[in-house]
Amino acid sequence: MTKAELRKKYKALRQQLSPTEIEEKSIAIANQLLQLNIWNYQYYHIFLPITAQKEIDTEFILHILQGKDKHIVISKSDFSDGSLSHYLLTDQTKLTLNKWGIPEPIDGIPIPNNKIDVVFVPLLAFDKQGNRVGYGKGFYDRFLSLSKPKFCIGLSFFEAEIKINDADMLDIPLNYCVLPDKTYNFI
Repeated sequence: MTKAELRKKYKALRQQLSPTEIEEKSIAIANQLLQLNIWNYQYYHIFLPITAQKEIDTEFILHILQGKDKHIVISKSDFSDGSLSHYLLTDQTKLTLNKWGIPEPIDGIPIPNNKIDVVFVPLLAFDKQGNRVGYGKGFYDRFLSLSKPKFCIGLSFFEAEIKINDADMLDIPLNYCVLPDKTYNFI
C-alpha cells in the first residue's frame, strides 16, 4: 500500500478505538518499552498526543521517564518551514494546543537536536522494514536526520504492514516499533 492509502486506513482504524481501548493499549506499550535496553541515556524526546486523532497516550511513558529521572524533551512545530524546536519539559512548562490540536510548550529551556538520545516517534503505520508513515508533513524525518539519535522508537496500536510501497530515501527508518503485545526490532 502507498503512504496515502495507509494514512486513510489507519486513521479510520484509530477512530474505531474506544477511550478504554486507547488507555489499555497505551499502558501495554509503556510496559513493553521497559523491556528495551534504552534506559541508560539522559535526553528522551516524546510526543504529546493529539487526542482528536486518537494517538497513543504517552502519559504512561512520561511517568516512566520521570521515575527514572530522565530529561524529557517535547517539541514545538513551525509549519512555515516544517521544523521542530525542542524544549525541556519541567513542572513549570506551560502547554497550549496549536491549531492542529498538538499540545506544545509556549516557551521553556531550549534543547539542541544533538543532545537528544532517544526519540519516541508518532506514526500512523509502519512496515516490516522499519519504515513509518506519519501525517505527511515530514517534521519527524527532518528532525531525525538532523539529530541522529541513538534510538528512534515508533509506537503503534496496530501490526506492521508488509511493505510501504512508496517509502523513499528521505524517510528515516525506526530502530524499534513497540506495540501493546510485542516489539519489532529493526537494528
